[in-house]
Amino acid sequence: MMNRVLSLMIFLLIITGCDDGNLTQEDINFEEINTQNCDNNDVIYKLKEKEALLVEIPQSSFTNEPSSTGTSTTLDINSSNRVVYRFYNGNVSANNICETIPPATPSVIDQWNAAAGKIQIFTTAVKTVNATDNSTRISGYNHNITFKNITFAKSSGTQVYETLPFGNYVTSASTLPFLFDKTVEKCSSSNLIYNYTSSESLTLTIDPNLIANEVTPLNSPRTGIVGTSTNVLKYRLFTGLLTSAYFCNTATPSTPAISQEWIAVSGVADVSGIVEVTTTTNGPSSFKHTIVFKKVTLKKGNNDFLLGDNYAYGELLTTN
Repeated sequence: MMNRVLSLMIFLLIITGCDDGNLTQEDINFEEINTQNCDNNDVIYKLKEKEALLVEIPQSSFTNEPSSTGTSTTLDINSSNRVVYRFYNGNVSANNICETIPPATPSVIDQWNAAAGKIQIFTTAVKTVNATDNSTRISGYNHNITFKNITFAKSSGTQVYETLPFGNYVTSASTLPFLFDKTVEKCSSSNLIYNYTSSESLTLTIDPNLIANEVTPLNSPRTGIVGTSTNVLKYRLFTGLLTSAYFCNTATPSTPAISQEWIAVSGVADVSGIVEVTTTTNGPSSFKHTIVFKKVTLKKGNNDFLLGDNYAYGELLTTN
């Protein structure tokens, strides 16, 4: 009997010794939880009942530039780039994270602070597709966050994860205006055609053979490939007021300043990146050239978007 009692006591001691009295959770899994952010600081976070996983890094870490294949933005975990895992004694909400004076309840009963490791951010563009013309526009950026070799300091020691997924965080993108009318103009001293508003321009350096003053046969427009040296398409955004005086200069004016420049990628004959010009008469010795872009993609850095299957650039009037 004494041996049985002694064995039972040893077994209970082993069980008790395995419990350090803290709400330690060996499996941190927030990947499928939606990411939220605070408006008054640089904290992004995920909440799951009585738990919170918080990341505090500068918002500038989330760039509006997709990552190159196989690369990511990498930050060291330190006093400026913090990762914190918290446990509460009740269900936690956004008020417990972002308020200057958080509610009294629930209260934090345990906290793990990341002491070392890396934060990796892989960014991709989020695009909306117009079902009518298959054009795409960038509506935001998805930042996939993963912790590598992260070490948490907790009350009972440390816990290390070689790879710990945080998940996705989406930021918004400014919409490109594209408020052009359909009347384009051409410089008399060059092959530059332009369309503009007060803050943006869409210019085409065109092969002059495409705008010959000759009527094109029915359903047989002249065609060229965009992205070649003879057909260069550029979309620009400006920080100041844009007027017609900006165009047709020998050198590009310094004002207004260019804030963004998107350049058409090289097209493929009969597939993509095509410029079509249909010419009709517009009165005695006058011609109207209707210019359409087909499946043209504009690119800036690692960003790109599709103008659409058929994008009507505009009408150019010329005379003999």
